[in-house]
Amino acid sequence: MDDGSDWSADKLTALRLGRRLVAEVSATRPDRRAFVDVRPTWSEPDARARDEGWVRSDAGRGFRLEHWEYDSERVDGFDYDIGAALIKSADASDESELITVLSEWGVRPGLFVHPWDSGDPK
Repeated sequence: MDDGSDWSADKLTALRLGRRLVAEVSATRPDRRAFVDVRPTWSEPDARARDEGWVRSDAGRGFRLEHWEYDSERVDGFDYDIGAALIKSADASDESELITVLSEWGVRPGLFVHPWDSGDPK
């Protein structure tokens, strides 16, 4: 696609390898922070690969998406979940549906980073 909805190669690879990605998005109030979380679904072949010490790539994975909002003063602490709110969630059966859900939510794939590069408390 030319509309910018495509994933970068490194992020698409991460998703296909079953890695979680996170995007910080606008919160409902200034004292809150919000994140959209994309978690690839795992299957029995993924579990077998993990048990054998390797990671399986799967271009046909499904995904679980969650949009969470947190009290900004608690994001960096142990009790980040106090006052947290699940804004919305969805399942996507494949990469195409993932793009569709993100488009409906107004979140571009280019916003996503690895969890350790985000402020997401999870």
